[in-house]
Amino acid sequence: MGLEDYGSGLKPGERAPGRYAASAIASRGRESAEPDCPTRSPYQRDRDRIIHSAPFRRLLHKTQVFVFHEGDHYRTRLTHTLEVAQIARTIARQLRLDEDLAEALALAHDLGHSPFGHAGERALAKAMAEFGGFDHNAQSLKVVMRLERKYRGFDGMNLTWETLEGLAKHNGPVVNSENSAVAKVANLLNHWQSLELEHYASAEAQVAALADDIAYVSHDTDDGLRAGLLSLGELKKAPLAGVLTERVSEYGDLGLEPSRAIYEITRAMITAMVSDCVAESRRRLADLAPNSPNDIRAAGGETIAFSDQLGSEIRALKGYLFERVYRHERVMKVMVEAEQVVGDLFQRYLAEPELLHNAWRKSAQGRQGRRLARLVADFVAGMTDRMAIDEHRRLFDASPELR
Repeated sequence: MGLEDYGSGLKPGERAPGRYAASAIASRGRESAEPDCPTRSPYQRDRDRIIHSAPFRRLLHKTQVFVFHEGDHYRTRLTHTLEVAQIARTIARQLRLDEDLAEALALAHDLGHSPFGHAGERALAKAMAEFGGFDHNAQSLKVVMRLERKYRGFDGMNLTWETLEGLAKHNGPVVNSENSAVAKVANLLNHWQSLELEHYASAEAQVAALADDIAYVSHDTDDGLRAGLLSLGELKKAPLAGVLTERVSEYGDLGLEPSRAIYEITRAMITAMVSDCVAESRRRLADLAPNSPNDIRAAGGETIAFSDQLGSEIRALKGYLFERVYRHERVMKVMVEAEQVVGDLFQRYLAEPELLHNAWRKSAQGRQGRRLARLVADFVAGMTDRMAIDEHRRLFDASPELR
């Protein structure tokens, strides 16, 4: 079998799945058996259920870096998710993978994020420390498995095994599973099928994970520039982005109006990262010569990856963004206040569960201790930024401005 069988000869726009791609025909099925859809593959059906879910709609008003009222043009958790999905489909097509599974995983990967992004997650993790902790990856899995409740025959979305596996393991095998929040949720499926947490996930799940990295380092650079937290001059010194900024300036493009110059830089970043990922992954696929999706799972390492050099540059850029954007005093002021809002809400609902809404209030009846705390965490994690702010104003005499 030659290298061309692993995608090196693929023309732009051409799609012919490789034998190592996930196969909807050979899917391991759903926890609750359902008849096949006459018009969609199982992974297309998963994608549609995710898009039509309430947790997906709520991503519109959940923070990426900036709270929704700070500006109309910054990314939200929803626009981030859509950018991840677009990049995931591009990479999956070039590698002859199942685009629909890669897209479904990209669309679902942040469904468990709390309001105010990682600030909200920190607050819930602190509040839940004595009750088993909180992890947004585990929460995403829980959302699609149990918390979305609108179907007649089951709780959750009843997604395929391959989509659930990808959500559980898109960041790699789950090690130390006895103490893993993801494992505790995934093990609820053991009566049906194990998600085989000790193995790597499908190539499509690995694509979704790298697409997440590509999207957020590029668009957080973009948002940081537009918010004035970074300058084009400063960016020339940044890992990865600096080289591309210099390259853009060589063409005189930094003489453009700032918004155009910023876009030329971020699109160059995305192109460079996608191209590197495709080239490195084709090389690894050729070396591994997998004949089935299970060969990817059993590879003992990542099959879809950046080159060592670019991977190092991306990690350095993440560190740069952490210091210059995520830890900027303007962002931190808002996020400290956001943590207070989430922490206050959790403690108030835990002390007075009758303040919960509708079905949540009914579900809280008779619960105590850890079971009640977990339900409260599920409720708060599902809030949008806007709902959390409104609830805090309803329940407390004074609320932070988050500005």
